[in-house]
Amino acid sequence: MTDDIEATIEVVGLRKRFGPQVALDGMSFTVRPGQVTGFVGPNGAGKSTTMRVILGLDAPDAGRALVGGRPYRSLREPLRHLGALLDASALQPSRTARDHLLWLAHSQGLSARRVDSVIEQAGLGTAARRKAGGFSLGMRQRLGIAAALLGDPPVLMLDEPFNGLDPDGIVWMRGFLASLARQGRAVLVSTHLMGELQDTADHLVVVGRGKVIADTGVRELLAAASGDRVTVRTSAPMGAVEVLEAAGATVHLTGHDTLAVTGLADEQVVAALGGGAVPFSQVSAHRATLEDAYMELTRDAVEYRGAPAGEAGR
Repeated sequence: MTDDIEATIEVVGLRKRFGPQVALDGMSFTVRPGQVTGFVGPNGAGKSTTMRVILGLDAPDAGRALVGGRPYRSLREPLRHLGALLDASALQPSRTARDHLLWLAHSQGLSARRVDSVIEQAGLGTAARRKAGGFSLGMRQRLGIAAALLGDPPVLMLDEPFNGLDPDGIVWMRGFLASLARQGRAVLVSTHLMGELQDTADHLVVVGRGKVIADTGVRELLAAASGDRVTVRTSAPMGAVEVLEAAGATVHLTGHDTLAVTGLADEQVVAALGGGAVPFSQVSAHRATLEDAYMELTRDAVEYRGAPAGEAGR
């Protein structure tokens, strides 16, 4: 990685219309070095348009997008600044994987030795001389990752990198993204797979209807979404309700033997139930998932929403 190139993406006040459709409505965020930033939102939220503007493929109506403090289109050797994977199928199918990478490397003044290095990094060593047209989606994703790494850039931008990967590939991708961040690179990952981001991302930019809804650390977001709710399982639910409400909690019956308690920490719930001689088999603090938090944040930003299964066809 080139140390004298700033590892950031800055998106400031981007606005973009396609005819009457507002694609970007003041989009602003920063991708910082040393962390994986998840870029998430419903279909039509503006993610793809934002990434295309960053790469200079679309021109904004207003605002700016900078890579290391400069517009991408002004960079002399752009692959040395930002490596991107937007479309894993964007390749010449009759070329071998190695020839595809050699062609890209030649355009940037990069060596064949660098090509062989990224082939190994992406786990393509045994497939390097196969024609890319015969690759599975997962193998094409790996080839796209190898291409993004060619210039050893300080910034990477990856769209749906988990698509098509088998379980081993997903585990590899998690570790790979984390290793890039540990090297001090800025990594922007757009995906719909919240479970993969929960295990991978340090920061999250949530977007909807062309603007940023949340720009926060993953840990902070999960803590806020979890709140102070405690789940209690007991064979004496009504007795538990009486005791816990007397201790100052708000209690809701969520099952025949399960309560949702707010207003008391889990250890306070245990103490109250013990003091009231109420039997219980479980007291646990609620832990929201990243998908829980995401669904709550984007509830009003979903453009295309299907009917519940029970209402389909009515």
